[in-house]
Amino acid sequence: MNIHKNARLTPLGRERLVRMIECGQTPEAAARAAGVCPRTAHKWWWRFKAEGVSGLQDRSSRPRKLNRPTPEPIVAQIEALRRQRWTGKQIAAETSVSPATVSRILKRLGLNRIAALEPAEPVRRYEREKPGELIHIDIKKLGRFEQVGHRITGDRTGQSNSRGVGWEFVHVCIDDASRVAFSQILPDERKESAVAFLKAAVAYYATLGVVVQRVMTDNGSCYRSLAFRQACRDLGLRHIRTRPYTPKTNGKAERFIQTALREWAYAQAYPHSDRRAAELPIWLHRYNWHRPHSAIKSKPPISRLGLTEDNLLRLHS
Repeated sequence: MNIHKNARLTPLGRERLVRMIECGQTPEAAARAAGVCPRTAHKWWWRFKAEGVSGLQDRSSRPRKLNRPTPEPIVAQIEALRRQRWTGKQIAAETSVSPATVSRILKRLGLNRIAALEPAEPVRRYEREKPGELIHIDIKKLGRFEQVGHRITGDRTGQSNSRGVGWEFVHVCIDDASRVAFSQILPDERKESAVAFLKAAVAYYATLGVVVQRVMTDNGSCYRSLAFRQACRDLGLRHIRTRPYTPKTNGKAERFIQTALREWAYAQAYPHSDRRAAELPIWLHRYNWHRPHSAIKSKPPISRLGLTEDNLLRLHS
């Protein structure tokens, strides 16, 4: 509850006032002690006798009944015009109703914001039934560095990539059903690197007993190349590309990149980018084998592969 800065009585003060009267003081004396007029003291005393302590709470000042409410036909006309994308001022001029009344009616109808006329499309989540039915592949570009960054040291000297330190490209892959992930750092995002990563990813999943059937990528030039198309054909994969400007279609890879940046790339102050690269396989193992995943009931991704205990001991290192 928002109390006015000059308010003399709060619900606690009102209770203190009525207790004083209840103990034998006159309403006038209790009012003087509380710094209010006798009429206010009488009001709270009568309300306390009728309703008890609950009657000392604030009440809405809105009237229970309007003397001249807006007729229902006018309300229906206001709603119809609003659904035709009319503004409040236009509706007021057309219906001869004040803009303030139109605004209140639109708020009551839930149409005061134009976004209410075009509700957002509900999020459609999908998940393949079996591991290997679909893998998502994407690339994240990271700057290389030779010293701790300026966000920690406060020193921007030598922090520009124009010095020739360069970039490195984190190629990521995640299985749609199990969320088991695979990643490599490669020098570029050209078709040769994309093809090499695709083959490495398929080989990695094969070591876990997963046969990859489909691969989903965005519309990057490396994925539209003939070399990548031929690699998919040689591996027996169906290649699916997302619609332009719809990253949510490839959302599992996008979300994995966010997690990797937060828990690996930016998780600590690495002395140089080579140390960060060396940490990637360690973090990736923890992600696949130990880290609870909220989308799969807080279990690690490896739990969805249905491996036997012997396979777990053989693969876990």
